[in-house]
Amino acid sequence: MQITFLGTSSGVPTRSRNVSSIAMQLPQRAEVWLFDCGEGTQHQLLRSDVRVSQITRIFVTHMHGDHTYGLMGLLASCGLAGNPTRIDIYGPPNLGEYLRACGRYSQTHFSYPVKVHTVEPGVVFEDDEYTVSCLPLTHRVPAFGYRIAEKDKPGRFNVEQATALGIPSGPLYGKLKRGEVVTLPDGRIVNGADLCGETQVGRKFVYCTDTVYCDNAVELAQDADVLVHEATFAHQDAEMAYQRLHSTSTMAAQVALGAGVKQLIMTHFSPRYAPGNAIALDDLLKEARSIFPNTIMAYDFLTQEIPRRRAAELAIAP
Repeated sequence: MQITFLGTSSGVPTRSRNVSSIAMQLPQRAEVWLFDCGEGTQHQLLRSDVRVSQITRIFVTHMHGDHTYGLMGLLASCGLAGNPTRIDIYGPPNLGEYLRACGRYSQTHFSYPVKVHTVEPGVVFEDDEYTVSCLPLTHRVPAFGYRIAEKDKPGRFNVEQATALGIPSGPLYGKLKRGEVVTLPDGRIVNGADLCGETQVGRKFVYCTDTVYCDNAVELAQDADVLVHEATFAHQDAEMAYQRLHSTSTMAAQVALGAGVKQLIMTHFSPRYAPGNAIALDDLLKEARSIFPNTIMAYDFLTQEIPRRRAAELAIAP
């Protein structure tokens, strides 16, 4: 599991930063999940190592243009390339209406199924490997943060030990690999967990933008491996942040600290902090690190691996 930042500016693109989009690559299932799709996202994808043909799900936080204007162009290009078999899109109310209007007035017709899901607080998608949930954030329009939680997996199955115990191969192995308790033909009871290595703890990724500091962001980010949180403004511009319902660098850090995340990655920076100005992005990084040291700043095409944690790392000492 890794994420690639395709746009890290707020509001408008700059020469070095496009507007919001993040691609999550899931190599084990040859899928890419996209989070937001600002104008020019398909161009950013072409400049990255992310394969457009693998996009299967797109999660939209809210309807502001710097998060949605690239969506219709990307979907149309995917159709012309003839790549996808289906794309599911998740987002706030009116997202489906917006896409239908774009298609109607541009006479764009997709050659593949596109399904739009209107999200509500709670679980928005779940399969055998992942659960995606959302909560409302605090912004000028309905906005949602997303939490992607990978499910825990049993550790490596010890075939040699199973053979030594005289356990016949076949369907029983599958149950034991899943950590189930099984009864052997000779009446012995074997706990699959005893034949498996340490549990592979599922990774957790959280994406919160656009929002001012809010309790829902803290709840959504609990114990995340990586939290991506907007940091549009510097701390000294907090009044502006409250007025526009965006976050400062220190608000993002407070969310990370309160949620006990492993790493904070800040994004969605105002162009006002360009190099040469009185306050620069390095100042925002220093502000955040004074509260939450394990903070980095995103930049376009930054690719970050989300590492696995061992069960022992999560154990709480008595």
